[in-house]
Parts: sequence; C-alpha cells; structure tokens
Amino acid sequence: MADENEEAPADVEEDEENEDDEDAGSPTDDSVPAERSGHVAVSDGTRMFVWGGYKNAPVRGFYDFYLPRDEIWVYEMEHGTWQRMKTKGSVPPSMSGSCAACVDNVLYLFGGHHARGNTNMLFTVNLNTRDGDLFWEKVECKGIPPSPKDKLGVWVYQNKLIYFGGYGYYREDSVGTFEFDETSFGNAGHPRGWNNHIHVLNLDSFTWSRIVPTGKCPSPRAAHACATVGNRGYVFGGRYRDSRMNDLYYLNFDTWEWHEVIAQGVIPVGRSWHSLTQASSQTLFLFGGFTTDKQPLCDTWLYDLRTNEWIPFQSCHSDKPRLWHTACASKEGEIFVFGGCANNLLAHHKAAHSNEVLVFSVQPRSLVRLCLETVILYKEILSGSLDCLPKHLLHSLHQRFASVNTCGS
Repeated sequence: MADENEEAPADVEEDEENEDDEDAGSPTDDSVPAERSGHVAVSDGTRMFVWGGYKNAPVRGFYDFYLPRDEIWVYEMEHGTWQRMKTKGSVPPSMSGSCAACVDNVLYLFGGHHARGNTNMLFTVNLNTRDGDLFWEKVECKGIPPSPKDKLGVWVYQNKLIYFGGYGYYREDSVGTFEFDETSFGNAGHPRGWNNHIHVLNLDSFTWSRIVPTGKCPSPRAAHACATVGNRGYVFGGRYRDSRMNDLYYLNFDTWEWHEVIAQGVIPVGRSWHSLTQASSQTLFLFGGFTTDKQPLCDTWLYDLRTNEWIPFQSCHSDKPRLWHTACASKEGEIFVFGGCANNLLAHHKAAHSNEVLVFSVQPRSLVRLCLETVILYKEILSGSLDCLPKHLLHSLHQRFASVNTCGS
C-alpha cells in the first residue's frame, strides 16, 4: 500500500471475513490519532476531519495495517484539540489512497485501495454534528462511474465533484488516455495503470457524467495534487511511469478546456504524494512530496496566479519533510498539514509515519484572532476584566485556556 503503483497489500489480511482484523493495530490512546499515511482529510473552515490511511507496526508479524474504518478524528483548528468520533451505518472498508471532499458539511469519499484491490464506491457522512455518532451511507449513483482507482484528485465546483486521474483498473468505455503499468501484469487480479480521465458527479442528482475535454491534456498520472480557484481546477505534478513531474495545468470548468501553465522563473522540483491547497483567491500553497530519486521533500511554495510565478515560502517547518500527507485550509488563513511520512515511504517497516499537525500561516490573522491571542498572553493581568467580554468570545477564551493547559501537561 506504499507505492503510487500500488499493489494489493501483502501485509494485510485479504479474506473478506477478516476485514475488521485489518484494524488490529489501532491505538489505545484516544486523545490523538495514530500516525498514518494515505489517509483523507477535509475541512469546514474551523474543523479538520481525518479518516483512514495506514501505518506500520509489528502486528501479527505484519508491518503495514490499515487504521480503523469506523472512526473519524476531528481537529479543532482554533484550539488545537482532537476528538475521536465513532461511526455507524454503511461504513467503508479500510482503505488508503481514497479521495475526499467536503460540500455543505457532508464528506464525500470515493475510491481507494483496500485488501482486495481498488474500488469505485461512493460513501457519504454528514459532519454537521458535534455530539453522538456519525453515520455513513453508501450511495448508488446513476450513470457510468469512474473505473476503480486510487490516488486520484478532486475539484469542487457548483455542487459538482470533478475527479481527475489516478491509478487503477482499465475499462474499455473510458474517455481519455489509459497507460498500463507493465509491472502490474504479474500481480494477482487485473493489471492496472495510470489515466487522465475526467468524471463529474452532480450532487443534485447523484449522476455520473464523463467529460471529453479540449486543449492540451495532461499526461496520465497518479499521486498528483489538485486545488480549485474560481472556475479553474489546478493540478500539479504526480507520477507517470518512472517520472515524478513538476508540470502545472488548469481545467476551465465552464468550457472543459485544458490549459498548460508555463510559469515564470524557478519551478518546484517534480514530485508526487504532495499537497496543493488554495491559500487565497490568487494563490496556491504547495508542500512536500516525493521526488523521482525517492527523496522526501519539505519545501514550501506559493504560486501567484497574477504574476504566474512560484515563490518560495519560508516556514518554521523547513526541517520536517512529508509525503502522502493531507492539507486543509482554515478560515483564519492557515494551512493545516496532518500525518504523512517523513522519509522514504517505500521502505515499508522503516517508514516514519507521522501524526503531527504542521500549521502554516499564509495570510494575516484576523483582528479578533490577534486580540484573543494577546488576551491569552496577558491573561493574569486581564483576569479581572474577562467577564466584560461578549459570551461567545469568553467561551472561545476558556476553550483556548483549556487547550493550552492540556498541551502543557
């Protein structure tokens, strides 16, 4: 489960009756999620929701195992605290390399790789709850779905989910380019490969449609990164055969035309397993990844749509490489990176999976945020005046006090 050319995991039970045993290594500490890679994370602007992925540990003689499929971890971005929530309903199989998006507080989970190969199932869970259980639903959609795959990308536009690329099985009725991976022909099951297919899921009718784009299409790829800005879907890098690329394209969602972007100046090195996040209406945030030479990356870049250039971004995390992590933006102009691997993920039992949250401030903080942080800094001096604050600000302060005390204990 640790390669863009992902084979059925040899280190995980493959019998259907043992599906729950895949989670046998789940952590006993309920205060923080286990370290992991290949998971998904989405945000509603104030909270980050994490599901799935895998880690390594000597469990029953195995090194790799999936994380529990019946739990979602919720991270409060403002206070820096975690909460573990159990899920019920039509719970998805334990997977890595799935693709997730959040629309109107609903998490949409598509594709991925589980113990018996790739899937093209769609699951949803309503995240608009802070107490009680979360309920999964398996959605049966109309139309022709994408072929089973993982490590694909998704854009959100006008109540539609637009999926691009990935690594998975071939299907004759697909629209676009599919390239077989010769190394997959010896695997059990069907051979797989890369694609540059575009599929749209209309959330109003839950109907799939296939897009035949115009313009210069990107090559087939997997483990790339996607971000939406206005009516454009940007994609950077990814792996195709033995190359990890550094090309940048965008797809116009109104015309379905591809455009290759030839940026000015220095361009980030080619990579896969990285993240690309909208930082503002004019900037994209690129972090981490894995090079063709199998080197983990910790570099950070901002792409400016106005000047068409990549700008190196200085951060305090320049010594923390990450790949196959997740990145979510908050309403406060911060990017939250969670999990991933800090070294060569292909080393399997030596892979250094992480459960650390890295925070990147890419926009100025709001005046309210700055004032609250100042109050916390001088809380002893201002303790006699705190009750004069509006109730919602006082509640926020108490939560921050609690999170600071917890972190320091």
